[in-house]
Amino acid sequence: QVQLVESGGRLVQAGDSLRLSCAASGFTFSSFAMGWFRQAAGKGRDFVAAISGSGGVTYHTDSVKGRFTISRDNAKNTVYLQMNSLKPEDTAVYYCATGRTAYRTAYAYDYWGQGTQVTVSS
Repeated sequence: QVQLVESGGRLVQAGDSLRLSCAASGFTFSSFAMGWFRQAAGKGRDFVAAISGSGGVTYHTDSVKGRFTISRDNAKNTVYLQMNSLKPEDTAVYYCATGRTAYRTAYAYDYWGQGTQVTVSS
């Protein structure tokens, strides 16, 4: 029923920009918060950014502030993650998730996408 499909991940060079998209279906998109998380090889799933249902409140983890921006287009049922000035440390599988409120912890989210691989080379 609930489906989240990420896209846009690819191999890029350090300093490049990339825009990830997450297309949602199966629920009232504008009523729920959306989040982006990432998981590097051999590590846990870490918070990246979150946005409230209306788009009025956003959070970004310190390591991406000033470089990444989360946004959403409720008319298109899509959430985005604009990533600028990419660094090798950003290499990870990026996951989109939905939950009731824009919290910073993975446990606050109920449904997850399949992930999209972002690789940043030197």
